[in-house]
Order: sequence, then C-alpha cells, then structure tokens
Amino acid sequence: MGALPKIRISLTRRRRKRAHYLRLKMPTMIHCPNCDKQRLSHHVCPHCGQYKKQQVFEVSEDE
Repeated sequence: MGALPKIRISLTRRRRKRAHYLRLKMPTMIHCPNCDKQRLSHHVCPHCGQYKKQQVFEVSEDE
C-alpha cells in the first residue's frame, strides 16, 4: 500500500508551489558602456557592435 496524503491540497496552495519555476523570467539587461543603450549581459551590443571594449562587428547605418 503506497503513501496517501492526509489532507487535500487546495488549488491555491498547489498553484503557489508550482509558480516559482513556471513563471517567465525577463532576461538580464545592462547598459552598454560604449553607446549607453540596453543590451543582454554577456552578449555583443547590437547597436554599436562592441563586447568588452573590443569591436566585434561593424554596424551599418541603414537600419
């Protein structure tokens, strides 16, 4: 015979337990030190093309 719960867990309590790993998390955004626009941390800035004060790629002005 397997273990059975002594009392019923309410819908609110069950949903609150699950909520911490089911919610969507916003990505961590930081300010680029070169152009001062927001970018993802540990990623190349899409506005100026720099990462850790090094030019990674050239950004065209057509965009």
